[in-house]
This record gives sequence, structure tokens and C-alpha cells, in this order.
Amino acid sequence: MFGTLKGRILIILLVLAGSFFALYQNKGIKMGLDLQGGMHLALEVEDKAGTFTPKMKAEYTDRALQIIRNRIDQFGVEEPLVQKIGDDRIIVELAGIKDGQRAKNIIQESAFLTFNLVQNGRDFVGVMPRIDRAVTLVLPATAAPKPGAAAPAKPKENVRDLLFQKDTSKVKKTAGDTTADAALAAVDSTNGAKPFSSLINEGTSSGEFMVADADVETVKKYLALPEVQRVLPRNTVLRWGAKSEARGASLYKALYTLDDRPFITGESLEDAQAGRDPQLGFTVVTFQMNRRGGRVFERVTGQHVGDNIAIVLDDQVYSAPVVKGQIGARGEIEMGQSPMTEARDLALVLRAGALPAPLRIIEERTIGPSLGADSIGQGQLALIVAVILVIGIMLGYYRFAGFLAVCALIGYVILVLGGLAAFRATLTAPGIAGFILSLGMGLDGNILIFERIREEMQHGRTVRAAVDAGFQHAMSAIIDTHLTTLITALILYYVGTGPVRGFAVTLSVGILASFFSSVFVTRTLLLLWLERRSTTAPLSI
Repeated sequence: MFGTLKGRILIILLVLAGSFFALYQNKGIKMGLDLQGGMHLALEVEDKAGTFTPKMKAEYTDRALQIIRNRIDQFGVEEPLVQKIGDDRIIVELAGIKDGQRAKNIIQESAFLTFNLVQNGRDFVGVMPRIDRAVTLVLPATAAPKPGAAAPAKPKENVRDLLFQKDTSKVKKTAGDTTADAALAAVDSTNGAKPFSSLINEGTSSGEFMVADADVETVKKYLALPEVQRVLPRNTVLRWGAKSEARGASLYKALYTLDDRPFITGESLEDAQAGRDPQLGFTVVTFQMNRRGGRVFERVTGQHVGDNIAIVLDDQVYSAPVVKGQIGARGEIEMGQSPMTEARDLALVLRAGALPAPLRIIEERTIGPSLGADSIGQGQLALIVAVILVIGIMLGYYRFAGFLAVCALIGYVILVLGGLAAFRATLTAPGIAGFILSLGMGLDGNILIFERIREEMQHGRTVRAAVDAGFQHAMSAIIDTHLTTLITALILYYVGTGPVRGFAVTLSVGILASFFSSVFVTRTLLLLWLERRSTTAPLSI
């Protein structure tokens, strides 16, 4: 059936219908970074301590590459490019991205999740006098009181704390509990300066302290001193809260005293989803542990009912809820009134996993939509000029046969666009060049065929016999030229990156479409014309 004229026409119609369907299903062709704007990032693993060997750096880069791919795929960017260059560099191209800073945060966030027990804070209060003395000795200027300085107001309990029912039993003062009172009294009764302890306020739960936003950097500077680090309690690590919270008319940031060893990490995490607490309306991220992590979580929470557990992400405490009962493999990270976008991003990076090492951006390029619009305009102009010249030459030199070739060329354009849409290829500025190049190759096949037909007609053959012989004799040359160019395009795609790959994809699809157009569509049109003419009717070629 497909060897007949009707069969050939049916094949052409089916192929064209498939192309239109691919364009409709994929909503046209995806534009590349250079056409619609976007972001280009070059990243590498950051080795602050200088301890990574080349082998370690290559291994960390491979792991980071997979994690970034997972994050970008979940982020929802169309046709992203994420690939490794050399041994230690990662290239990320995000076309059409609107929120570049959000994308960078998702890519660079380490997302190392730990669960630590919150200590009662008594040991920390006990060493505050020693911290004050250490700071005073190292930084003598802190010993001089500021003129007119008043004691910072203690933060008051607010509605949010009442809703969370934070446990304050650990810091309740009783007749038998004098350790914390004695330490605080020692601080208060000292006539010396108290540069550190004067900035620390009591929190609303065990192991939580509050620092005014204006004093956070100062406290961080004090805590970073080696002399202060030496007097901190053993097995204790201090971690800041992720966000500041209002206490009365001022903003404070929480400082937590935690066990230095987490009892479980994010490696046991299987899933994380963003949502809202149905009762309080707060933004939350619910998580699911694997079987092993669930057993550990259940055992630890069963042993520490009434205590606080800190959920720490990248060394920041997102929440420190009270354990009200034994918890299994499911839990949640409370994010307060944070927008749902932040919760989704947090859930995304938790699902994708933690980076093996921090990533540093070594190159960043942002292409605006206006530059992309200029590229599209120039590409369209080049394509229009090329098409007009090609049509003029074909009609002027080959007359009616050239007209049939131009008709086949229209089918070629539809096939290329449909093929790009079917493969979900991204069209770039070099891709437009590949499209124009393959357009010329499609007509090159027609020229070979028409010249052969001319030769056969000059040897006295009939039009039908000349057409058959012309296609037969030109076939080997057409196959050779198209096949060699296709092999070159495939090599370019394999070794190239970014725009080079876009050029290779468009050229490959164009070569296949031009072969089908020149060999099958043009011949079908000629056979259809011959079917309606007498055998002696001349062919204008």
C-alpha cells in the first residue's frame, strides 16, 4: 500500500500530523538561555581548610552534581543544563528563570540536617562569669561601661509561646535548685564588667537564651574567641535560631545550648513535604524517616519525654519543640509564619539530600529578556532572508520543479519544528544557524536530483523515466552528504556543551527532515504531477 501514490501521500500526511501534534502537546519549542534569558552559573567545591586531595574533590564534585540535578528537577525549571566540566567544576544553566536568587539559594544550600537534644542551660549559665572575664582580658575596651547604658529588658512571654506550650519546668526556681541562681548571683554581684552576660537574656524554655538583634554580631564575636571556646561546657555546642522573633517591641534571636553529638542526621530522611499546621496555621515541613531512623527517633524521644529536641539545618535551629510523647518515623519542622515558598524550598533540598561540601560560585552570568528578544529578532531576520533567497533561486533556475521543491521545503520546516518539539530540544541562537544550514542541505539534495533529471532528459528519456533515473542516480550522493553531516552533528553533541549542543541537535533533526523532504516529499509531488499529465507532456526544469 505504501508503495503506491496514495500510500506515499498518506505517509506524508501522517508525518505532518505527528509534527503538529508534537508542537501542540509540548506547547511549541523551548527557547534556550540565549533566546529567552536566564542564568548561567559555574560552581566548584569549596575547600576552605585546603585539605581536599584531587581525588576527594573529584568525588565530592560527582556527588554534588547528582544532588544539584535532583534539586533543579524538583525546582521545576524547563530544560535545565547541569553538567560536570573537568574534574572539579559544575556548569548550571537555567533558561527563563525569574527568581535568580532563589535558584542560587537552592543550589548552594548545604541542607545538612541534624537532631540534637537541648541541654538545660545550667552549665552555660555557670560559666558566664568566666566568659565575661575572658572577654574583658582579651578585649579590654569592653570593660568600660557605655554612658547611659541601661540593662536590657528581659523578653516577655508572648502569645506564640503559649500556643506552643513550651516547657519551662527545667528552669523553674525551687528551694533545692540553687546551681543556676548561684551562678547568676555571682555574675550580678561582681563589680567587674559583664560584656557577655549582660547581653544574654533568659528564654522561655530550657536551654534557650535570647539576644537582641542589635547585639547578635557582638555575641558571635565574643563566642568565636579561642579563650571563650576553652571555657565553654564540655559536650555542648551553641546554635542560633534561624529567625528573629518579636518580644514586645524588640526583635530577639534565640541561642540554644545543645548536645554536641546529634542522635540522628538527615541521612535517615526518606521524604519531606511542605504544608500548614491545621490548628495553628503555621507553615511546617513534615518529614518521614526510614526504618532505621524511625527506630532511633522512637527510642530517643521515648527516653526524653518533656525535654526539647532541636531540629538543626546547616547549623541553625529551625525549631526546638517539647517532646510530649514517643515519636515514630514521622515528624515536622515548624517554620512559623514563613511563606509557603520557603517551606517548599526547604522540603526540596531535604529530599534531594545534603551537599558533601559547600559550593562556591566562581562565575555568574545573567541574560536579560531584552537581550534574548534581540537574539530572536536577529535569528528570525536571518531565517527570513535565507528563505527568500532560496525560494528566488529555486524558482528562477528550476522553474516548476523548483516550485515543487519549495512546496516540499514547507513540509521540511514543519518537520523540523515538530521534531524539536518531540525531542523536547531547546532552541538556541546557534540552533537557528543549524536550522538554516540544514535548510540549505535540503535544497542541495533537490539540486542533485534535478540536475540528474536534466541529464536523463537530454539523453532522450521520457519525463517519467528521467524522474525515476534522476532520483536513483542521485541517491548515493544524497545519502553520503547527509550521513557525514549527521555523524559530525552527533560528535558535536557528545563533546559539546550548551549552545554547541543546541546547534548539534537542531542540525541533526534538520538533516533527517531534509532527507525525507528531498527524497520522499519532492518525488511524491513529482509523481502526483505526472499522474495528471500525459507521458509526452514536458517538465519545466
